[in-house]
Amino acid sequence: MRFWELKQPAEGLVVAPDQRLPWPQTIALGIQHVIAMFGGTVLVPLLMGFDPNVSVLMSGVGTLVFFAATAGRVPSYLGSSFAFVAVVYSATGYGGQGANADIAVALGGIVACGAIYALIGLVVSVVGARWIEKLMPPVVTGSVVAMIGLNLASVPIKTMAHTQFDAWIQAATVFAVGLIAVYASGLVRRLLILVGLIAASLLYGVLTNGMGWDKPIDFRLIEQAAWLGVPQFDMPVFEGRAMALFAPVALVLVAENLGHLKAVFAMTGRDLTPYIGRAFIGDGLATMVSGSVGGTGVTTYAENIGVMAATRVYSTALFVAAALFAILLGFSPKFGALIHTIPVPAMGGVSIVIFGLIAIAGARIWVDNRVDFTDSRNLVVGGVTLMLGTGDFTLKFGEFTMGGIGTATFGAIILNAVLSGRSPKG
Repeated sequence: MRFWELKQPAEGLVVAPDQRLPWPQTIALGIQHVIAMFGGTVLVPLLMGFDPNVSVLMSGVGTLVFFAATAGRVPSYLGSSFAFVAVVYSATGYGGQGANADIAVALGGIVACGAIYALIGLVVSVVGARWIEKLMPPVVTGSVVAMIGLNLASVPIKTMAHTQFDAWIQAATVFAVGLIAVYASGLVRRLLILVGLIAASLLYGVLTNGMGWDKPIDFRLIEQAAWLGVPQFDMPVFEGRAMALFAPVALVLVAENLGHLKAVFAMTGRDLTPYIGRAFIGDGLATMVSGSVGGTGVTTYAENIGVMAATRVYSTALFVAAALFAILLGFSPKFGALIHTIPVPAMGGVSIVIFGLIAIAGARIWVDNRVDFTDSRNLVVGGVTLMLGTGDFTLKFGEFTMGGIGTATFGAIILNAVLSGRSPKG
């Protein structure tokens, strides 16, 4: 593959995976992808008692592993997967506050899950992906992608707006991003997420630090933090019970990854079927590498689908730039301080936009693949999947707890398989 054919900037230009814009724009757009994944990739380790700096660092390393495994053909950023949160709680008994005292046991489970995931990818590479495609046709993958966006909706709306002032900042952020998406042009339009976040943060600072309307931004953490420093790494401990709890998560990651590939195909018109096995292997290896030093399990990141849909730039060069920037951030305590300085409602407003674009990307898979919703099977599979995921339907199997993303994913697969014998209309 020739890395990469240069495309000159132009309004409305679509940049394919094997093309790139000039390096300054490529780097800026890559940084935007890092910003887009902040909400999830930073939130997940905080929820599980992991070090966010390690998780961001390993998201960059994992993205480079994925890039190498897919020969640079699949545009994707790997970030922390929400699918691991409930399982980490079950395996470690973590109470949700401070550092996770049993992080080593969770890391062992994450590494084991990554190994199973990579093995599935190896099987797909050897025997082909038809069985995966049959197991997860467009009605399933589209439902899973849309469900992930809807499942995440409660994060910004319920946990990132504690007051009416916060809610209004979120609304202003959404409005700002929308105005940039529609009325801006050139680089500003392509950087709509980053520019929208900056604009919202400035507005928050003016209203709080300047006018005293609410809690002001505290910049002391940034001032006191060092520019460079090594984060706290942790090593895994392998326990059979924990590894058994984490093993089923591999199937959730398969569905997430396949949905990502379908969404990219829908947006770019590039058939990525030959790279499905490679993508699974890359994601599995990246999860193993991340878990081996204290990072979270990783997955092809849905937020970046939303950014690509908004910018129409699918160049894999963006993700190399994003990965290198994330690695640099991981070694910066000042970055960790900056995370706690960004106004929560501003990040919440950006998250609302991104998660909404994820949901629409799932619907686009249905449209582009002409999923027939006069077919009762498709109606049931799609409708039930969305409800299970959005409502965060949870099931327990002994010590194992499966949250909404897991139950919706497995529900979609099982329902489709059971109902596929007959497809009555109406």
